[in-house]
Amino acid sequence: MRHFPRTARQRLAAATAACTLALGALAVPLASADPKDLKHKQHEAQEQVEHAEHALDESSGRLQAARSALQQAVTDLASARGQYWAARAKLDAAEVRDQEMQLQLEEAEQRLEEAQADLEQGQQDLADQRIELTDTVTDIYEQGDPQLLAFATILESRTTADLTRQAELSSVIVGREARAYDDLHAAEVLLQVRENEVQAARDDVEEQREAAAEHLKTMQTLTAEAATAKESVRTQVENRRGAQVEAVAARQQDLADLREAKKREARIKQLILAAAARAKGGYTGSTNGLLIRPVPGSVTSPFGYREHPIYHYWGLHDGTDFGVSCGESMKAVAGGTVIAAYYSAVYGNRLYLSLGQINGKNVTAVYNHATSYRVGVGDRVAQGETVGYVGNTGWSTGCHLHFTILVNGDAVDPMGWLS
Repeated sequence: MRHFPRTARQRLAAATAACTLALGALAVPLASADPKDLKHKQHEAQEQVEHAEHALDESSGRLQAARSALQQAVTDLASARGQYWAARAKLDAAEVRDQEMQLQLEEAEQRLEEAQADLEQGQQDLADQRIELTDTVTDIYEQGDPQLLAFATILESRTTADLTRQAELSSVIVGREARAYDDLHAAEVLLQVRENEVQAARDDVEEQREAAAEHLKTMQTLTAEAATAKESVRTQVENRRGAQVEAVAARQQDLADLREAKKREARIKQLILAAAARAKGGYTGSTNGLLIRPVPGSVTSPFGYREHPIYHYWGLHDGTDFGVSCGESMKAVAGGTVIAAYYSAVYGNRLYLSLGQINGKNVTAVYNHATSYRVGVGDRVAQGETVGYVGNTGWSTGCHLHFTILVNGDAVDPMGWLS
């Protein structure tokens, strides 16, 4: 059984470490290296990489799916929050711009109001100027045509001094009329300037209003985007909460399944110990290579202790994993009797094959995660006989055989027993 779910980062770190060790071992001068030794070291390096790749075992598929969903929910929530704050920042900037545009519009409207007031005053001043001009010219002409009066005064002059005085008087009269017309023209020019100012102010106000209307559309769009982003955050919060609940439920179910599996193991261990106490005789001798391999596949995860990456307890990977295809035949490593066969949520389809007494201790071979078995409890099998087929049942994420050797009910490293 694989107890720990694999993670990409852990696999990469372990594989990198294995490669580093392997490369260090291979870093010898080629001229003096034995080709067979290099080939052996290369094979060892490859095995190290494979072991590193499969160093951690899985928990249940449900827990892995729940953890994956939770991690995705956390990622999605972070993304949704980022999008919300980006939308909020755009909206805040747009609101500042809106205030600036409103102020500009108010200033433009104030300038228009002032220009219109100046225009009205100019119109009034022009009207007054025309009345004054009319009065001035009328007054002058009531005294006679200025040009004729000037000519008459010249004729009436008796001395040079009289002529000079009469000419000066005529100039004053004529100049007075000219200034009156000049003042009127100046008032008309000023009025035209004010009319132009009013028109320019109106154009500015219209431009500011159009810009404000266009910006209002932008504000409405950004407001909708911010609302959508906020709703997305709310949805992702709910998703994360749901994923957390599912992950907790999966963990609790895993622990319950594991407790149940351990209880069943304990009962079977008592049967093994009882059988060992009753047994007599059996095999005595070296156990190294005593048993044949149950499957032809390579080792993907060895026997040993390690920390569970999710639950963080120190646990034993109580067997050796062989990477083989589903449906591959599993062989009896030695002749023996099937003493248990059942389905476990943790181990999947599981079979115990008692091999009898070896060096005074009861030895049992355990096959896990099988697709199915060909034999049942009480059946006797011979060494090399097919007992079942490799599968992917229980806590497993891929086809493999998790193979265990029990000595008086306690797990030991199977590789010390296999040929």
